[in-house]
Amino acid sequence: MTPDAPPGRPESPARWNRLLVAAAFLAALIAVALLGLLAVSILERRWEAQRPEQVVIPLSDWEPDNKVWGANYPREYESYALTRIDDTRTKFGGAFPRDYLDENPDLVILFAGYGFSQDYLQARGHYHAVEDVSKTRRIKKPVMAGTCWTCKSTDVPRVMARDGAERFYASNFHDLAGEITHPIGCQDCHDPRTLNLRITRPALREAFAARGRNIDEAPFQEMRSLVCAQCHVEYYFKPEPKNYLTFPWKGGTTVEAMIEYYDGIDFSDYTHPVSRTPVVKAQHPDYELYLTGVHAYRSVSCADCHMPYRSSGGVKFTDHHVQSPLLNIANSCAVCHRWSEEEIRSRVEAIQTKVHEARRTAETVLVRAHFDVAAAVQAGATDDDLAPIRKLLRHAQFRWDYVAASNGMGFHSPQESMRVLADAINLAQEARLASARLLAARGVQAAPSYPDVSTRTKAAAVAEAFVAGKGPRLIP
Repeated sequence: MTPDAPPGRPESPARWNRLLVAAAFLAALIAVALLGLLAVSILERRWEAQRPEQVVIPLSDWEPDNKVWGANYPREYESYALTRIDDTRTKFGGAFPRDYLDENPDLVILFAGYGFSQDYLQARGHYHAVEDVSKTRRIKKPVMAGTCWTCKSTDVPRVMARDGAERFYASNFHDLAGEITHPIGCQDCHDPRTLNLRITRPALREAFAARGRNIDEAPFQEMRSLVCAQCHVEYYFKPEPKNYLTFPWKGGTTVEAMIEYYDGIDFSDYTHPVSRTPVVKAQHPDYELYLTGVHAYRSVSCADCHMPYRSSGGVKFTDHHVQSPLLNIANSCAVCHRWSEEEIRSRVEAIQTKVHEARRTAETVLVRAHFDVAAAVQAGATDDDLAPIRKLLRHAQFRWDYVAASNGMGFHSPQESMRVLADAINLAQEARLASARLLAARGVQAAPSYPDVSTRTKAAAVAEAFVAGKGPRLIP
């Protein structure tokens, strides 16, 4: 037995060795335990990520209720439900309720005699689609095309499957109100059995077929944009068959190809009461504009930015809170653009500000152009005299509206947006110059006396006067 060390002397090397061995053994045990926990966690996450979702409720082919889908896919449904939030704001957009006519009275004149001069509300989230279309003043009573329901509800594919698309389009909007109650959601884009993306609206399928493409052969990444393109596109209601929803893509998806298509079939949505120009109202050609931009060129889909992937535990899923990427920069823009959120936001807003300024210039010139043509009419110019000028004005307004009606203030394709707005300004100025020459030929040397349209109320009074055929005198 080893005697104790004398007082004041260090312990023997043998005892230190025993302590070091014990400490090393304890550390090894802790390390093994931690590695074991990590391995279990990794295996659990792999299993969780690979296992199929448990289908709690079998889904029918046309199940419209998003809550029913949510029982099977809670992560996706919980994120989709956030589209009910209607107080989000970005510099030029968001989901908060507002009427563009209050902010920009020029729109009242540009859409004079048409529903958009009465009501032009900013779109809220998909959750509110049925409510918002039901309440807008643009829906006429007692008769309105059933086609207006097409992109507002998961009930639409079910009714189309039952009645046929042609009958659906020809129906009265108000007659369908009782059975179209569920807002945009799961079934609009997904097969209920496989969850594969699918096209449920015939207009997009028919537009692809008209250009010689089978949409069912589209690859998955393209489908992540095409399901959005069922609705976020330019379209019109073909008179025959009655109110048949059609995309004007036969000659292409550029703004020039679409206005040429409309010219070829002599189509217009309304005749402007000020200039008597046959106008085509652009809808929301987000997909067509996106196709001309760098994101489409790089195969970045709509969903990549507006519905980015998220992770919960070991599960990767698509965030169904469809919103501006500026409200979710970390998960959308920053996946590719390795800058700070503030720098990304400032770059986007700088681009949007330039587009907004060009858009406002186009609006000012277009409003004046409509009044210039009206002045020429008051001076005695004939329809034959004015036909080429009205065509210039028609083309200018469609180009402006192609950008203005799109979401994102031009960011889906900034260069194309600026090009198209520049063309709109140029064409409108050409129309103004030609109108001035007509006025001069009839002895009118002074510029027209443009009415005050600086507020929504004043602009509405001027528009209504022209609608009634009692517009103010614009020339001496």
